[in-house]
Amino acid sequence: MPSTPSPLRCLVVDDDPLSVQVVENCIASTPFLTSIGSCESAVAAAEVLRTQEVDLLFLDVEMPLMSGIDLLNTLQNPPLVVLITSSKQYAVEAFEHHVVDYLVKPVSYARFLKAAQRALEATQARPAEAAVPADADFTFMKVDTKLVKVLFDEVRYVEALGDYVHIVTGQSKLIVYSTMKAVEEKFPDTLFVRVHRSFIVNLKRVQAIEDNNIIIDSKHIPIGQTYMREVFQRLNKF
Repeated sequence: MPSTPSPLRCLVVDDDPLSVQVVENCIASTPFLTSIGSCESAVAAAEVLRTQEVDLLFLDVEMPLMSGIDLLNTLQNPPLVVLITSSKQYAVEAFEHHVVDYLVKPVSYARFLKAAQRALEATQARPAEAAVPADADFTFMKVDTKLVKVLFDEVRYVEALGDYVHIVTGQSKLIVYSTMKAVEEKFPDTLFVRVHRSFIVNLKRVQAIEDNNIIIDSKHIPIGQTYMREVFQRLNKF
């Protein structure tokens, strides 16, 4: 039998607690949605989006300090978005951001469900990420708008730079919008180890260690104090 798709992970962003509760209740009543929480500001939401997987964003437009539209302007790879506002004046600007739907407060469940169904259809219309066997020697990483095959053996190291990671191989440097945590989950821990909050290295590619720095292809990679014990244990066992 085919497996049931996982519910869409939803984040609610609104500075009005009552509006948040209304949307959370609607999510709870919709079987193909699940809530991962809420934020009362776009600033807080930006951090959640940076560190967690979000499929669908229910986003209020009018918020202090940073509006919902301002938040969308900062996102390189936003999730699906349903904008929620008390005014219709932002509709044109909203659809310039290719949002799934635009809800005007007060939100009824019938109208909410229509927006949720549109989000589900949009998800199903996206090309599926290539399935990778658990014991594969590669993975796929999203680079811009395409999925790029990454052979684990060719990776020298991974470096965090802001909201991106650089995956350095012998031939190229891939710039991926991701977190180091997401990379750690995709890369096998039998071959890779976190040596610093900003670096993951391929143990097979370590050429030398000097002054608490790992050397790979003339690149000096610092070993963080909190990672040092595990790094040396892993190197000794490798």
